[in-house]
Amino acid sequence: MTTMKWSLLFSCSLVQPLTLLALLFVLITTSHLVVSYSSHDYNDALTKSILFFEGQRSGHLPSNQRLTWRGDSAVFDGSTAGVDLSGGYYDAGDNVKFGFPLAFTTTMLAWSVIEFGDSMPSGELLNAAAALRWATDYLLKTVSLPGKIFVQVGDPIKDHNCWERPEDMDTARTVYMVSEEKPGSDIAGETAAALAAASMVFRSLDNEYSVTLLQNAVRVFKFADDYKGAYSDDAGVRAGVCPFYCDFDGYQDELLWGAAWLRRASQDASFLTYIQDNGKTLGADDNINEFGWDNKHAGLNVLVSKEFLEAQEYSLESYKASADSFMCTLVPESSTSHIQYTPGGLIYKPGGSNMQHVTSIAFLLLTYANYLEKTSQIVNCGSISVGPTSLRLQAKKQGITL
Repeated sequence: MTTMKWSLLFSCSLVQPLTLLALLFVLITTSHLVVSYSSHDYNDALTKSILFFEGQRSGHLPSNQRLTWRGDSAVFDGSTAGVDLSGGYYDAGDNVKFGFPLAFTTTMLAWSVIEFGDSMPSGELLNAAAALRWATDYLLKTVSLPGKIFVQVGDPIKDHNCWERPEDMDTARTVYMVSEEKPGSDIAGETAAALAAASMVFRSLDNEYSVTLLQNAVRVFKFADDYKGAYSDDAGVRAGVCPFYCDFDGYQDELLWGAAWLRRASQDASFLTYIQDNGKTLGADDNINEFGWDNKHAGLNVLVSKEFLEAQEYSLESYKASADSFMCTLVPESSTSHIQYTPGGLIYKPGGSNMQHVTSIAFLLLTYANYLEKTSQIVNCGSISVGPTSLRLQAKKQGITL
């Protein structure tokens, strides 16, 4: 891809949520799947995708910071609430740390390394792990006080009205939190998912840290399940997170998503039981064909399908059926296809932030293709059968269009 095209892509991403870059990173880690279709330099794209996260870092920067034009910023975040909330990532081109999409970004970074890390150059794999740890170190701080989760730092209205470097920031660093009295099952469930997924990445890199992540994931998930509610239902939190990252789709999917990641990371039977017993109550059968920071249904179905396919856990068959149904909607030849494509073949969904949909869907296509191939399975889409090769082809088209 030409320098100009990459420049345009990354300048656009600055006004997108940080999740877009995580999902772009996920797509590019599968560059070995598109080499024969394109002469684009996907290794360079991978390097730049991970490097972008260093440009978004908040807090005290490490000595090995590669983007040296960035300096320390927001080092006293959380002081007004009596807690250290320095670190983490700024969202897009502003200086706010929005916890809900940041946690989802963390989950996706971890999932990408889990599924495709073996295809990455060793140096970039370590850079990816460093990017992941910068997020999880911050998330651990947000859940450090019992009965509370700090969900955001920064007043978005004041911040968005003042365009300035984070190093020069003089806008309010307002802290928002949820608690037992003001629950936030959505952000707690996503944070649990992020910590659990990341624990799998660090198992071979830093086992002690991996254990810490998983222990905190279990604790945070219990909080999410014991005190149910959407974080943006509270008036105080809503004033800070809406309309930017309100919970529009409910917290139920995050509970299942968190449980699914805890099951995969820990292999604890209690989380399998949770998914089995609570699936219908929490909307697992709704078969909503969405995947992003606010709606985890399609990703949940793909993730849980792995255990059905590989471990033959037949109680999870409905998740596989829902994952199949979602895949069929993405295949133009299928009678149930309802995804729009641009003339060039890019997935198109009316509304803003289209690239989030493109990259998240491409990731699910590639991941599900791997699960199917490993178990010699296909997807039946009415009159046609779709195998791993077809799903990868759909994802490749998105990579080439990018």
